[in-house]
Amino acid sequence: MRVLLVSGNREEINMVSLPLGLALVAEAARLAGHEVRMLDLLGVEDPGPLLAGSIAEHGPEVIGLSVRNIDDQNMAAPRLLLDQVREVVEVCRRHSRAPIVAGGAGYSIFPDSALSYLGADMGLAGDGEDAFPALLARLAQGGDPAGVPGLWLPGHGLTAPRAFPRDLDRVPLAAAARWFGQARRADLWLPVQSRRGCPMACSYCSTPVIEGKAIRRRSVSSFTQGLAELMATGYGQFYFTDNVFNLPPGHALELCRALAGLDPKPRWRCILYPGGLKPELVEAMAGAGCVEASLGFESGSRPVLRGLGKRFALEEVRSARALLAGQGIRCMGFLLLGGPGETRASVEESLAFAESLKLDMLKLTIGIRIYPGTDLARLAVAQGMIPPEDSLLLPRFYLEPGLNGWLKEKLAAWRAGRPHWVM
Repeated sequence: MRVLLVSGNREEINMVSLPLGLALVAEAARLAGHEVRMLDLLGVEDPGPLLAGSIAEHGPEVIGLSVRNIDDQNMAAPRLLLDQVREVVEVCRRHSRAPIVAGGAGYSIFPDSALSYLGADMGLAGDGEDAFPALLARLAQGGDPAGVPGLWLPGHGLTAPRAFPRDLDRVPLAAAARWFGQARRADLWLPVQSRRGCPMACSYCSTPVIEGKAIRRRSVSSFTQGLAELMATGYGQFYFTDNVFNLPPGHALELCRALAGLDPKPRWRCILYPGGLKPELVEAMAGAGCVEASLGFESGSRPVLRGLGKRFALEEVRSARALLAGQGIRCMGFLLLGGPGETRASVEESLAFAESLKLDMLKLTIGIRIYPGTDLARLAVAQGMIPPEDSLLLPRFYLEPGLNGWLKEKLAAWRAGRPHWVM
């Protein structure tokens, strides 16, 4: 079948975000024998002419639409980025009769409500490398698509439970490069992923909903080979989209030792779980080319950490920061302020804790985006913050009462003279 895959994300926030997941789906569909084209709308102000031209030239029989971001997670003035994606659907409808299939990380959090909002014909939640080619095979034969794992249909809901394929090596990592084309440039940080899934169950996090709770890994040999091939095509800087790079620690250590053997070495960034970080791993990270790590500690208050479902101690965060500094690895941190149990005293405690870490950058967030299926969503319902029937597609945020105005003033005062503290 002729397939047009469209990355609907048009926002460049913090860094260029190339559609790694969609590229892997495109390669899986190509390997299955389909004629695939991919269109990335990043930075495109008016996608209409580009979409119309691609549809006219390729004549797609199926259009796949990747949804990365639902909104910008800004509590003060939230923007529903899904409106941009709905615009893509409307353009496709004007120029093609091909069925439109929604998918991607953002879609997977809201498979039913996002499908309805977008007006797409069907949606695939979760990993797409196996499910999308299976769907194409059904459509090519004129069969009923219901029953493909993770497939949602308007008015019918989920037609078959999601699958979480364990063989991530089936679609080579380096294959993504063929779909990025002219996007390659010297200062670009290319997204890569060595593992999926998270068992940590933080109260607010959507990762288990998107990727599942079980950790699934690419083999070290396959990943290292893929990175080497990407470097041979001109890429040199990478950021790991793994939600936590260092879990499981044995895999991370083995991977770092393999990356250290590449010549030249890659430069890379990652996100680390602060608990139990060992000197051996941090040393191996530095030796493998790691130049920056983000610590997801979120709070400097022990009671608030427990409310967020965190399982590490503040002393472990201090230790992790010291280990990174000792190896010359830049360190970024995050504070999520206003969550369950937050008080003015705990905010002050968190700010003082973050200051003591002497981070290279600190990202401050007021309020926590509530996602369906999380403990935070259940708590918000129990406390009467949101009605049980709220799909949460339109952004809702958890913020302890009485903190909002005071918190804004407090952060403005703390940020004065600290240009590396950002919101």
